Amino acid sequence: MTRTGTAAVLGLLALGACTVGPDYQRPDVPMAQQWRPEPPFRPGTPNDASAKGAWWTIFQDAKLDELEQSALSHSQTLEAAAARLEQARAVVRVDASALYPSLALGMNASRAKISADRPLLSTVPNISTVQNDFVPAFQVRYEADLFGGVRRQVESARASAQQAAADLENARLVLTSEVAADYFSLRELDIEIHVIDQGIHLQSDALQFVSSRHDLGDASGLDLAQQQALLDSTTTQIDLLRNQRGQYEHALATLTGAPAPAFAIQSAVLELSVPGIPLDLPSDVLERRPDVASAERAVAAANAQIGVAKAAFFPSVPLFANYGRESNAVANLFTAPSALWSFGLSASQSIFDAGRNQGNLDFARAGYTASVANYRQTVLTAFQEVEDGLVGLGTLERASSEAGAAVRSAQRVLDLANDRYSGGVATYLDVITAQQSLLTNQRLAAQIRGQQMVTAVYLVKALGGGWSDKSPATERPSGDVGLLK
Repeated sequence: MTRTGTAAVLGLLALGACTVGPDYQRPDVPMAQQWRPEPPFRPGTPNDASAKGAWWTIFQDAKLDELEQSALSHSQTLEAAAARLEQARAVVRVDASALYPSLALGMNASRAKISADRPLLSTVPNISTVQNDFVPAFQVRYEADLFGGVRRQVESARASAQQAAADLENARLVLTSEVAADYFSLRELDIEIHVIDQGIHLQSDALQFVSSRHDLGDASGLDLAQQQALLDSTTTQIDLLRNQRGQYEHALATLTGAPAPAFAIQSAVLELSVPGIPLDLPSDVLERRPDVASAERAVAAANAQIGVAKAAFFPSVPLFANYGRESNAVANLFTAPSALWSFGLSASQSIFDAGRNQGNLDFARAGYTASVANYRQTVLTAFQEVEDGLVGLGTLERASSEAGAAVRSAQRVLDLANDRYSGGVATYLDVITAQQSLLTNQRLAAQIRGQQMVTAVYLVKALGGGWSDKSPATERPSGDVGLLK
């Protein structure tokens, strides 16, 4: 190769430092200045890769711990997310391979007979010969990434792999949150069923009492019929609640990877206690939430695709080099006359493609715009979910206190109604009304406690998971569900 040709090659290779397309910058997002209520606020920095830990242990429930571990071990959703992460990492290796030369070793061995009757190519008469041809060869091929198209593709693939890792972490968070929410919903129904079961016993005793008075002529048939109707209605409610409980049980079976017919959770009346959640953490929501991290990595991947599309407007310059041997005898392959080699380059530049490259560039830019909008919407949703959790817990805590007071008041009303009816100064309708009121308030108190637990679970989820570097705050009072007595 002449000096001019060598200089041209070196000049083309020097262009390899160029990378077309915009360098990535994280898009601006709307940031809240404070939360309501107002815990300390500070700007967040990415921290989604930090260890989340077994956040559900703040609820101090051994059965929940068991279900969570089973879900993490057997969930098919997690299996699929992990496989997608492996695919994304493999794509990074595939795309990065284009940055390096490809090497190939080939071997061709043939034996051929030449026809004596072939057309003459010279004045020398044709003769028939049999020849061997042995050609081992070593080939090197490399397409110079002069304008950074391959590097941008690798950048996009790496961002996509990071997005897949965040998606896997988000799948874990969603799975464990759903397990906890369904579990506490089931336990709330256990309390309701227990409340109604106690109500049935109370109403059955009342029915026997009214029946005895009816037999003695001290109570009317209407009193007896009203008490029987109340008992039948309450029995129907417990059947409906058991049906709802079964649905949560079946959902937990699926989440933990177990067949629903072979899965059961024993009923238990637990004192549901809402754990203290550190309120200085909501400002860190953007640091920890894997769905926010996933959306941001999607923006980075889309930005790199713009560079890939722009690189298509510039020339492609493949380089090649071949070295080998050719001989009609294996013994002569490594002699000097048997050597053969070649090297060179080619260049091509598209001058008309009917708008294909421009269309690809427009597509990449539109994809970037869409990913930015999705990222900003994800951030807004994160703020909404945290705010919902904070406000919800505060409201439900007041409601729980009020419900406990209502249960105690309803119990006193029932005691007074029973005394007045036994003394003959009130009708039995007053007793029935008091029974219904107590049962309603007890169920409402149980439902509010269940809502508190579920809201606490989703607040932890909104904050991105647990806090391995912080110990849970002291637990709040559990309140009084006020079972029938």
